Amino acid sequence: MVLQDAPVRRAARLVDTTMLFAPRSGGVKRYLLAKRAWLSRNRPEIRHTLVAPGPRDFYDGHGRVSIYAAPLPFGDGYRWPLSKTAWMERLIRQRPSIIEAGDPYTPGLAAQKAGERLGVPVVGFCHTDLAALAALHIGDWAEKPVRRRWATIYGGFDQAVAPSRFIAERLIEAGVRDAVALPLGVDTEVFHPDRADRQAVRRELGLAPRERLLVFAGRPAREKRLDVLVEAAERLGAPYRLLLIGAGAGAPPSDRTIQLDYVRSPESLARLLASCDAFVHANDAEPFGLIVLEALACGLPVVGVAAGGVAESVDDTVGVLAARSDGRAMAEAIDALFGRELDQVGRAARLRAEARHGWNAVFERLSAIYAGLTGNPAFVARPA
Repeated sequence: MVLQDAPVRRAARLVDTTMLFAPRSGGVKRYLLAKRAWLSRNRPEIRHTLVAPGPRDFYDGHGRVSIYAAPLPFGDGYRWPLSKTAWMERLIRQRPSIIEAGDPYTPGLAAQKAGERLGVPVVGFCHTDLAALAALHIGDWAEKPVRRRWATIYGGFDQAVAPSRFIAERLIEAGVRDAVALPLGVDTEVFHPDRADRQAVRRELGLAPRERLLVFAGRPAREKRLDVLVEAAERLGAPYRLLLIGAGAGAPPSDRTIQLDYVRSPESLARLLASCDAFVHANDAEPFGLIVLEALACGLPVVGVAAGGVAESVDDTVGVLAARSDGRAMAEAIDALFGRELDQVGRAARLRAEARHGWNAVFERLSAIYAGLTGNPAFVARPA
């Protein structure tokens, strides 16, 4: 019998790049920061570099590379890199073993070119449904051509990864046949029911003890359907109030809403979430909704819509799904939730987050994808 040599563990560098990393970013930023922390603890031999836009060219000495890009008007801190060639050259300079592109824009296209030049694999993580956004912001006529372009871009990666079955199926339908779903995770130590400080938070918000506090946290973007949440709160009336964290600029004015600015600290965000009564989310085309997992981990029941990525995380055990994304349906779903034992639903929500959505399982699966593409076992755990 001929013995096969074990694959050699070689030094490796993973480079992540995206324009979806800004001071006020949400889920994509928290995913990337969680990955960096996990790699540091669990794969210390993997060098990790994050390349993202910023106000100037800068390297922090610890794996964070900032490349100057002009801010987007009304872009809530996001910046749009213009030169694909310049971005590609900066990626090549990092000498990656593998690249993960977190968008289909300049950084993602530059990552494909850098991968071709270096002969290294490039993963495309699809955090955004471009075709759905085009239909919403431009018109239904734009969906088909944008969908074709979206599929062409993600078909050009060595592996397309999506944060939900919903987005993976959208990619496959568009022609990206090998797209795989990798649902994201949540830090269940940071986002925890014990963060709750209900009396203090309600005093800070000027609320009476008996008021029912609904909450949404996210960007003030049109696709978040904030108008639906506000209409639902108005239909319900007293004693319901709606807390909008970071999203108030995109919502119509209402005496039922309370607006707070973007909360940078995950611990502070967890304190607010855990101090509310229920989380509400009206986007029926959400690619995944990491904030939903964070709410579940805080022990909050969730009211969402029976469509999109949120419907993969929420069911009757941990909340209620509205039949459609409109004010009446959302109000009915919220009313149905409060007709149940909220404490029991909240405990089930916490258990769901713990059992299904720990970051460790997510990053072990992702590391296996990296190992398969590079042929380098350094990405997988050493045998015990």
